[in-house]
Amino acid sequence: MAASPTSRRRSVPQRPPVATVGELVAWSARRLTVAPLHYGHGTDNPFDEAGALVFHALGIRHAEAPRAYDWAVNRRDVMRAAELVTRRIRERVPSAYLTGRTWFAGHEIAVTADVLVPRSPLAELCEGRFAPWIEAARVRRVLDIGTGSGCIAIACAHAFPQATIDATDISHAALEVAIGNIRAHGLERRVRPVLSNVYRGIGSDRYDIIVSNPPYVSEAEMRALPSEYRREPALGLAAGRHGLDVVSRILTDAAPHLEKGGILVVEVGDSEQRVRETWPTLPFTWLDFERGGGGVFLLGARQVERHRGELSGTAQSRSGNVR
Repeated sequence: MAASPTSRRRSVPQRPPVATVGELVAWSARRLTVAPLHYGHGTDNPFDEAGALVFHALGIRHAEAPRAYDWAVNRRDVMRAAELVTRRIRERVPSAYLTGRTWFAGHEIAVTADVLVPRSPLAELCEGRFAPWIEAARVRRVLDIGTGSGCIAIACAHAFPQATIDATDISHAALEVAIGNIRAHGLERRVRPVLSNVYRGIGSDRYDIIVSNPPYVSEAEMRALPSEYRREPALGLAAGRHGLDVVSRILTDAAPHLEKGGILVVEVGDSEQRVRETWPTLPFTWLDFERGGGGVFLLGARQVERHRGELSGTAQSRSGNVR
C-alpha cells in the first residue's frame, strides 16, 4: 500500500527555524534530550552529541569549534544536520558511526561498524606517557592487544616517538580500519598491524608496555546492553560467561612477552570486581583518572612473573577471542 501524504511528510526531518550553527546545535540537543537514547560512545550528553553531528553535517573542523557557533547556516546545512539527528534517534546508532570519525587522546580516528567506538580512559594514560609507572625514555616497544581502530596504538606512537608499536587484532575487518588510521597519521614505519589472537601472532617478541582494552562483557551483561552498544561488533565486547575469558589469557601469557621492568596495563571496566575475586592474591594497581573512568589495572613484569603459577591455574577453565 502506498504511503499517505501525511506519512511521507513525517519521514522527512523537519527544518528547524535557526540562523546560526549555535542555534542549530541547541535545536539538535533539544531533540536528542527528549529521545530515549544512551550515551557513552565518545560523548556523555546531548549537547556534545549534537555538536558532533552538526559539525560533521556542515563540514566544520574540530579546530574551528570556538568561533563556528556564530556562523550562519543555510537551508541545505540545516536539513543535512536534521537528517543526521533523526537517524541518531530512530536507528539508535552511535554518532561516531554516523560521522565516521571520533577523537582519542587528542587524535582524530576514523571508525566504522567493524570496530568499537574509542572511549577508553586509557587515552589519559597515553597522553601522560604512562607516567609514573615507566620511564618514557626507556620505552622502545609497545604491544596493543585488540587494537580495533588502532586508537591506542596510534596514541602510544605519538607519546613515544622513539618506539615501535605492534597493533594486534583477531579481526581482519578491524585491522583494515586500523591500517587506514595508521596511514592517516603517517605512522606506517612505527606501527605494525598484526593479525593475532592475543599473543599467538607475535612469536617470542618482548615489550616494555603491553596495553589492552579487550572484550570484558559477561553473557548476562551482553543481554542487557542498550541498543547503541548492539550496533558495535560483539567480538569486541563479549568475553564468555563471566567476561574474563580474554583477560585471563592476557594475564596468563604476559610474562614471557614483558621486558625486565616492563608493565602490563589492561582495562576491564565493570568487570573489576570479578577480576579482584578471581585473582585475589595478585597485587593489582588500580589506576585513577582525572577525567573519569576506571576499571584499569597495572602489573609490573616482576609481579606477573612471580604469580605465573596462580595465573596458569585459573586459566585452565577459560578461553576466548580478542577483537
